[in-house]
Amino acid sequence: MAERRIGVAMDFSPNGKYALQWALDNIVVERDHVILVLVNKEEGEAIIWEESGSPLVPLYEFEEVLVAKKYGVASLDPEVFSMLDSNMRKKNLTVVFKVYWGDARDKLCDSAVDLSLNCLVVGSRGLGTIKRIVLGSVSNYVVNHAPCPVTV
Repeated sequence: MAERRIGVAMDFSPNGKYALQWALDNIVVERDHVILVLVNKEEGEAIIWEESGSPLVPLYEFEEVLVAKKYGVASLDPEVFSMLDSNMRKKNLTVVFKVYWGDARDKLCDSAVDLSLNCLVVGSRGLGTIKRIVLGSVSNYVVNHAPCPVTV
């Protein structure tokens, strides 16, 4: 079987971590490529990649605080890296990060095309119906507009 490219939207929130753990437990299989997609609203030092997003950054590089800050990621969660590292070793995965800047809805959909994702996993904030209508839902938008299967 060909190696698959599994995208996971990551914001280091509890719901984002849950989505990652769910993907690792239920979708990711041996030799898959796991691409964590981060979307920043604010510009970082690496704004030269504003249109296309950052290059793919390997897990071991992204763990370094200075590298993460270069891409505008202020807080890193050791639990996420531990989860990824153990699964990477156990399942022989390739794990990389891709950072975009802009509106999360559009950039997550763009990532499906840019990265040729086989599927994309996104977390949910757990908003009720009224709040979701008023505030909008990133996950709902991505489900309806991404060109690949999306799991929320």
